[in-house]
This record gives sequence, structure tokens and C-alpha cells, in this order.
Amino acid sequence: MKYIVVLYDGMADYPVPALNGKTPMECAKKPILDRLARYGEVGTVKTVADGLKPGSDIANMSVLGYNPKECYTGRSPLEAVSIGVDMLPTDIIFRCNLVTLSDEENYENKTMVDYSAGDISTEDASQIIKSVQEHFGNDIFAFYSGVAYRHCLVWHDGTLDLGKMTPPHDISGKVIGEHLSDSENAKELITMMKDSYDFLMEHPVNKRRIAEGKRPANSIWLWGEGTKPSLPDFKEKFGVNGSIISAVDLLKGIAKCAGMASPDVKGATGYIDTNFEGKAECAIEELKTKDFVYIHIEAPDECGHRNEPENKVKSIEMIDEKVLSRLIPALDEYDDYKIMVLPDHPTPIVTMTHAGDAVPFMIYQKSKEKDNGIDAFTENTAKDTGNHIDIGYSLMDKFINE
Repeated sequence: MKYIVVLYDGMADYPVPALNGKTPMECAKKPILDRLARYGEVGTVKTVADGLKPGSDIANMSVLGYNPKECYTGRSPLEAVSIGVDMLPTDIIFRCNLVTLSDEENYENKTMVDYSAGDISTEDASQIIKSVQEHFGNDIFAFYSGVAYRHCLVWHDGTLDLGKMTPPHDISGKVIGEHLSDSENAKELITMMKDSYDFLMEHPVNKRRIAEGKRPANSIWLWGEGTKPSLPDFKEKFGVNGSIISAVDLLKGIAKCAGMASPDVKGATGYIDTNFEGKAECAIEELKTKDFVYIHIEAPDECGHRNEPENKVKSIEMIDEKVLSRLIPALDEYDDYKIMVLPDHPTPIVTMTHAGDAVPFMIYQKSKEKDNGIDAFTENTAKDTGNHIDIGYSLMDKFINE
């Protein structure tokens, strides 16, 4: 038996005015996914337990069968594992975004123009993070370069008592002042963020980007703090060896912590320009030696954060056209297989950030086809089945063992 999960990050949504009151799932042409849903099991699952923040970290951990209330130590430590950062138990790890802020004189009056600094390339970003490390790095603080706008800060012997360190994608288009922590313990971190604006605006990479009509990475933004992670081994937990295929350090870090492979895919970006075909081909190759493959596709989530309804629809369609169209014929070569498709959480266009609502899921098994009469896989058709799983981390056990 082969098991494959295709995780459409942030795919679930609310009705979108720009889509005539429909959701992107309802608008998208996805014939392969809809057929799988018709002949499989459809329902909803609560991937983010009440009281937890609806982030991709907690939600993906839950989908993978881990109880976040027992295993979660923060988002950034998982990304740091992927980057290769050695962490001590006393280290506090932060996500360090490169962002674009507006040009008001006072930092507090600036607006979060772009949490991704105009989709900055990893090449440009690495030069900027190198300068940030030269400017701020010392025996206490150390910056590490990641992928695109996503990087890490390690605070040796730091504290988690910091007040609210706001995710930048939660405040797109908003004035940042009221979203900066006023905790005394966070004072040095906020000071670094403020100081970074002054020297990053003069950085050669940013001067070139501005000349090219691109957005500058004119500030660092610190958030997502946590401590060194530890996860039970996935194979020991579920009896199958596996791989996670993703463009983002968060999922690669989860893979490493869980003892899973995490192959790189050339051209995988985490946005709608990612190498969809490459991810599919990588999964097909991994299945030759693995029992379980988890394909994480970030594009729908990014489109939700950016208020891009048409692109969110397009991203869902491209997964059908470029990923499922390759996967299903390859899987059909095996005697039997199971595929599960779901988002980790909703990323509604109307809010441009994550939500903790239950999400639709679909499980199809080649040897157990049964026509359930569902014409399309959407939020409403999943809800209408009445098939609901309230404990999100129990879904993986159901997928593998039932």
C-alpha cells in the first residue's frame, strides 16, 4: 500500500465578493480532485484545536498526526532545524521576515506594505541577512539565512515572555505601531527592527531593487518565537517510512524532526510560480522507496494572504493540472493506494490571514471506490456530509490504519 497526502495550504475560504460570493474551491476547475472525492470519503476535520493559533505549523503538525498541545514548541524552531541551526535548550528562536514598510518618518506610523518584500529572491535576501548579521550579530543574537523572505534569529539565553510578537501577514495594509510589543523584555528586539529600517534602505540590494521597480526589503520583522523542538519518529508512530516535499523551511523542519526525508525540488518557491510538475515527479520518485509521501503546496495560502482571489483559484486548478494529473497515473501502477487531500487551515481572502475553522478533507482508496454522489469537493459539500472529525491529529491514524 502506498499513501500520499496532497496538502493545499490555506485552500479553504469564505465566500468572496470578487468571485460572486463563491469560494475559490467552488470556482476552480479541478476535475481530477472532484472525481477522487466522488468515489472516496469526504468530510471535515478540525485541524486547529480551540485555544491554539491557526498557523501552518500547528495545523500541519496536526494533519501529520501529532498533538500540538504535546509537541509544539513554536514555529521558528522548526524552520531553524531545516536551515541547519544548532540549538541549545536555552535558545529562543524567531522567524525573521524581510518586509516592505512604508516611508513615514516614525517607525510606529509605517504601514505593512508587503510581508514578503516583493517576493524577494533567496539570492537577494541572503545578501541582506548577511548584512543584518554583521550589523546586529554578537554573542547574544545570531541571524541565519533561509528561503526567500523567511529567515531566523537565535537569541541565546532569551525569554518567551515578550508580549505579542505579531505575524506580519496578519497586518498587511495596516499601520504597525499598535502591533509592536510593548513588553520590556522585547525592547531590544523592537529596537533592532526599528534600526534595521535606517540601514536597509541604503543597502545596495535594495537600491538596485528600487531601480528595477521592485519593493525593497527595508526592515526585519521578528515573530513566531519558540524553543528547540522534538517530535516522535513518524515511522515508529505509524509504521511507514515517509517523505515531505515542500518549498518552505517549516515543513522541511517538521520532516527532519520526525525522521522523514525532505528532498529539494528545483524551482519550488512557495508561491503560484512554483515548480508544480517538479513536486509531482519528486513524489513519484520518492514512492519507489517510501510508503508515505506528503506534498505540501503553499501557493493557495500565499494568494489568500495577498488578497488575490483569481490567483487562488488558479493555484487550485494548477495543482489539478500539474500535480494530480501526474500522480494518479503513477499511483495506478500500484496494486493499491490511498490519497488524502485537504488544506491545513482556511486563509480567507476577506481577512487575508489564517482562520481556525474546520476544513474539508477527502480520502480515496483505489480498491474501495464507492460513488457517494458528490459532484465537487468544496467547503459546503464536505460539511453537508455530516462526517466530522473533531480531533485533528486523529485523522492520520484513520488515513493509514482504517
